[in-house]
Amino acid sequence: MQQTLSQRFRRRGLRDTMFSVAAATLLAGCSMPNFTSGLGGGIFGGSEPATVQAQPVNEAQLLAAAQSDGTTAPAPVSPGSRGCPAFVVWPRDRNLTVYAPGEDGDSLSVIQRGEITKTARECQASPGRVVVRYGFSGRVLLGPRGKPGTFTLPISVFVTDYKRQKVQTQQHQIQVTVPTTRPIGYFSKVETVTIEVPQGVRPDDFQLFVAFEKPRGSASG
Repeated sequence: MQQTLSQRFRRRGLRDTMFSVAAATLLAGCSMPNFTSGLGGGIFGGSEPATVQAQPVNEAQLLAAAQSDGTTAPAPVSPGSRGCPAFVVWPRDRNLTVYAPGEDGDSLSVIQRGEITKTARECQASPGRVVVRYGFSGRVLLGPRGKPGTFTLPISVFVTDYKRQKVQTQQHQIQVTVPTTRPIGYFSKVETVTIEVPQGVRPDDFQLFVAFEKPRGSASG
């Protein structure tokens, strides 16, 4: 009898333990948020689209992401959640290299090189339109002919429709300061754009791109 009771208690204890573990797992699953912002790897994004915007897009977040990034090429950004246009770097114009006058293409004559490394966006959709709050960040690296100071980067953000035709363009003049202590400076920018969505077209049929504009004496690289 004592052995039978002992076995019963052990079985009951095992069931109680399994129930506690299952309950804790269920509660943990309910409380874990999904993160998305289009900033690349880690907690800020990835290859799979998520469904919940964990944090609003803001310049401080983007600036911190750019400062912690050790790579020179922007990470790929997935289209993201349903109903929100994707926001990506235009591949051909993600870099801007400025050379000394008359020395284009000479690596020893580079003054500075601008790079767009991070993007993020969030959306508010309503009948017939979607408001996209977008942000981008990056850095400026001094070249052999460069000196510390403040530089102006011409950057444009444009919207394409479901036919991949440009429907809107916003131009920005980004000020970046490179200090005397190190040959690199960082920048970030957050703006909004309202996109009119015709009947029968989905908001995520549109797409946003960010790119450097190429002034005289500059080249991509």
